[in-house]
Amino acid sequence: MHAGILGRSLPFSVFIQTEVKRRTIRICSFFEFNRIPRGLCSCRRSVLMMEPEVPARENPADSKPVVSEVESTRATTGKRKIAEDSEANVSGKKRRGAGGKTLRPGERYVPPPQKRNPGVSFSQEHFSETSYYFDGGLRKVHPYYFDFKTYCKGRWIGKSLLEVFESEFRAETVEYYQQAAKEGRIRLNEAPVEDLSVVLKNNDHMRNTVHRHEPPVVGTPLEILVDDGQVLVVDKPASIPVHPCGRFRHNTVIFILGKEYGVSELHTVHRLDRLTSGVLLFARTVETSKKLDKMVRDREIEKEYVCRVEGEFPEGELVCEEPILVVSFKVGLCRVDPKGKECRTVFQRLSFNGKTSVVRCSPLTGRTHQIRVHLQFLGFPILNDPIYGSSAWGPNRGKGGVVGKSDEEILQALVEEHRSQENPDLLNDLTGGKEVAEKNFTDKCRQQVDPCGDETDVITDSTSVKDSINLPPTTANGSEKTADVPKISQDHLCSECKIVRPDPTEKELIMYLHALRYKGPDFEYFTRLPEWAKEDWVEPW
Repeated sequence: MHAGILGRSLPFSVFIQTEVKRRTIRICSFFEFNRIPRGLCSCRRSVLMMEPEVPARENPADSKPVVSEVESTRATTGKRKIAEDSEANVSGKKRRGAGGKTLRPGERYVPPPQKRNPGVSFSQEHFSETSYYFDGGLRKVHPYYFDFKTYCKGRWIGKSLLEVFESEFRAETVEYYQQAAKEGRIRLNEAPVEDLSVVLKNNDHMRNTVHRHEPPVVGTPLEILVDDGQVLVVDKPASIPVHPCGRFRHNTVIFILGKEYGVSELHTVHRLDRLTSGVLLFARTVETSKKLDKMVRDREIEKEYVCRVEGEFPEGELVCEEPILVVSFKVGLCRVDPKGKECRTVFQRLSFNGKTSVVRCSPLTGRTHQIRVHLQFLGFPILNDPIYGSSAWGPNRGKGGVVGKSDEEILQALVEEHRSQENPDLLNDLTGGKEVAEKNFTDKCRQQVDPCGDETDVITDSTSVKDSINLPPTTANGSEKTADVPKISQDHLCSECKIVRPDPTEKELIMYLHALRYKGPDFEYFTRLPEWAKEDWVEPW
């Protein structure tokens, strides 16, 4: 069996050097933590790469502490030299920092940016940061310590660290960051920062050690369909992102392949949305990547999806050619608009069970969310599409392109809807990670420490962590647990450790859209039809 999808270029860091007054200025653009990691791929579906990061540690006190919740996925090659200002002497001689730069009294020295090596892929060092365990049909990741790293953004220059935390990193309180600084978790140019009033300068390098929690995903195994040395084709389960993004890192296809199958240095050919399942195609070599990339651009690859939509879809072939416009590049939200890019999708109904229809979809172009947007326009949104099937688009949910709201109002309405539904992961998708998880989602997400356990035991569901570790592989209530799950690490500063989050349901993790087949001039990759796409399927809720 075989597989492959929409080829689309992914963002990458841009480095520009300009000679100004005999001095070279390097301007770096960095992605925020919740965005796609920079090292992942270049504009030509390049290798999924990332420079080595500082390995995860069981205790931040043992780490080289680190600021910002911005993930710099390109690491340094070699150690930064931390310059110490020479003491000014009584005779008034000039004070100099490292590199011979003359510093004014009280001026802080900032080392120049390091050279980076983008040619290092995810390695065993990254995969060993933590481990998986399975519980209640879900794949979960043990919390772990992680360093977020970034150089100072242009808009931060002249602001204090405290101001930056208050304005851009509101997932935690100011009190949290102040305490983290006292414990050496925040570093500026590798030196511990104890006072967050320090003013940021160009080229400042910041690191922030955090206790990281990842959302669970479905526990369905990731099946390799083809691996012939040229291509790697997998059947991706729903709910698993292709690569690290937002709060997901180990619960991603790239990390699962690396951790469980020893596969790395892959080249992306296309991506699938987190909630979408099916054929996912990677190239093993640069040559194969270029070949497939050209096929995608020349539209030589036939793509076939299957979905289940609301209502009775018309019989026969239906073609939608409405142009699609990106409403928000940050979150990838789109809609039909005359100013959008040309699109073409061919639909054909496969079955109808009296309430919903199974539809075959053949996108002849590769626009973001093309199938989902065209089905919304036609008035037959995917049955459980949390975005394009939402009432936030108005009474008719965007049918015929009629919305009656501005782009900003649509986005805000979607955010409010998923906040009220206590859905932090979709909130994360819709806000670009700015509002990663609300800390008080009513009683379902209340802070609660086990009064009968020791100080490291935190209630995570109906049993405490301590109790769950001692349970056998199959518990009395039928949930599956691995037999050798290590004790979940707790962190006294981590607010997420004290939050009770109910496990996501199947309805929240699976969208009824599946990449069924990818076919090229000399290959054809396909998967089995999912259960929900079968004619006799009955909706479980």
